[in-house]
Amino acid sequence: MDDARYWRSVVNAIVSLIDEGTFNISKEGISLKAMDPSGISMISFSMPNKAFSKFNVEKTTPVGLNLGNLSKFLDRSRDGEQLVMKDAGNQIELTFVGQNSKRKCTLPMIDAGKDPEKEPKIDFESRVELKSDSLREVLKDVTLVSTYANFKTDKNFFLVTGNGDAGKLEEEHLDSADMIKKLDVKKATSATFNLEYLERIVNGCPSDTTISLSLKNDEPIRIDYMIGEASFIYYLAPYLES
Repeated sequence: MDDARYWRSVVNAIVSLIDEGTFNISKEGISLKAMDPSGISMISFSMPNKAFSKFNVEKTTPVGLNLGNLSKFLDRSRDGEQLVMKDAGNQIELTFVGQNSKRKCTLPMIDAGKDPEKEPKIDFESRVELKSDSLREVLKDVTLVSTYANFKTDKNFFLVTGNGDAGKLEEEHLDSADMIKKLDVKKATSATFNLEYLERIVNGCPSDTTISLSLKNDEPIRIDYMIGEASFIYYLAPYLES
């Protein structure tokens, strides 16, 4: 990979949700599906072979890794460095290649457990496309009053609310607002989600990138965004009051 820091940003978006996972490496590219340890969220990641400057894969191979440790190594990448990743038996070898230097490290492969086979099938009733930076700011506002965020959609607006002992907050954004790129509502929707998980998912999205929220009343939310050629799809179960 020509830019080691690109792969770092990809892995950091995954490790925000899971500490361990299995990459499925095929001739077409790299993919990963995993549930977080709590079982309330899921990530589906894919990256085509064209995202790499060189991609040599002879057969489909599962590679289980401690993603937290991988992320720490990648955080040490430097400007202008290339990254070479190579299967080295029961290890993955990472080589950072600079203009006048080369650094090499290895990570042991692990058994990361069985991955979920399929994504949830939900007939979503509304979809909101908005700026990632704007959504991050809204979620920060909601943390002032609550640990949960409620998303509501209707024909002409997207509403985010938080309610707790510290007070109540409402932020309404109209379809024509700068924050909203696209609002497609078949039916008005409302669902509430754990704010910590929302922030962890959204924080991996690059600045000035469009992020998509797909909603249905009291069903898991689907959150989509891209990092370059890499595709990220997250599902988060709703909070339902007993």
